[in-house]
Amino acid sequence: MSASNIETQNFHEYFAGWIEMYKNGAVRPITFKKYLMTLQRLVELAPDLKVCDLDKRSYQTLINEYAKTHEKQTTLDFHNHLKSSILDAVDEGLLKSDPTRKVIIKGKTPTPKKPKFLSLFELQALLSNLNLPDELNWDWFILLVTKSGLRFSEALALTPSSFDFTQHKIKITQTWNYKNSEGGFAETKNSSSRRTLTIDSLLSNQFFNLVKRLPANEPIFVSGRVFNSTVNNRLGTLCKKSGVPVISVHSLRHTHASLLIYAGVSIASIAKRLGHSSVTTTQETYLHIIQEMENQDNDKIVRHLSSLV
Repeated sequence: MSASNIETQNFHEYFAGWIEMYKNGAVRPITFKKYLMTLQRLVELAPDLKVCDLDKRSYQTLINEYAKTHEKQTTLDFHNHLKSSILDAVDEGLLKSDPTRKVIIKGKTPTPKKPKFLSLFELQALLSNLNLPDELNWDWFILLVTKSGLRFSEALALTPSSFDFTQHKIKITQTWNYKNSEGGFAETKNSSSRRTLTIDSLLSNQFFNLVKRLPANEPIFVSGRVFNSTVNNRLGTLCKKSGVPVISVHSLRHTHASLLIYAGVSIASIAKRLGHSSVTTTQETYLHIIQEMENQDNDKIVRHLSSLV
């Protein structure tokens, strides 16, 4: 297609071709699916918007329409997807300037969020109400995620061979595609997510007895279609029974990390344990806790220095 034909092409058609060329096969399937969702919303909101008609006003109008039904962060994600393709259109000479420059990101009032993590005392209350029989159930899953900080999909993909019971370690090499009706093993979120982490000897011994008779390379928690809501509902029931804030399974991962920070574990070690691609990700996610710890450290420093007089 010639440049002149592309200019008069509908923007959603250009974006569809762009994600097929640059994103299909280059990003994880779940990420590519997000681009497809962006495409779907683009078709709904601007079916007749042409590439040649993209300017600051038309682009801001598009973003404003999306923001009417989405929170600010979701609107920002939508914008970032579109912006990447538009910048390429500028580079190709299809647009004279970047219409996304200085765009204003709006969004509807965020819905109340569940707490991101529990305190140590709240967590102890929750764990004391777990039902842990001699065979695997979702309470065992909750305990494992709490003590390991694994992502939901990583924990689902665990097999007996994932455990090194002699060294009390778990090796993370894959995830479970629970969002697909057929399930199946999938790649980890990133290369840093392929890792080996240490667990306590009690948990190691407990899981040794639980999985020793199971097939070595079959997932220990999956026996059909798995829904995130199933585990979250069970966790919600346990939270209410324990008298603690209702959190999600992913919040157990945040709880795990926050307790390590309060225990004085280095951010670098926590980032490696969580499978973050960089320490920056960990710092940004737990900034409020890190700042709280820094304030406590400053008090210790002042007390120590004042004692030198």
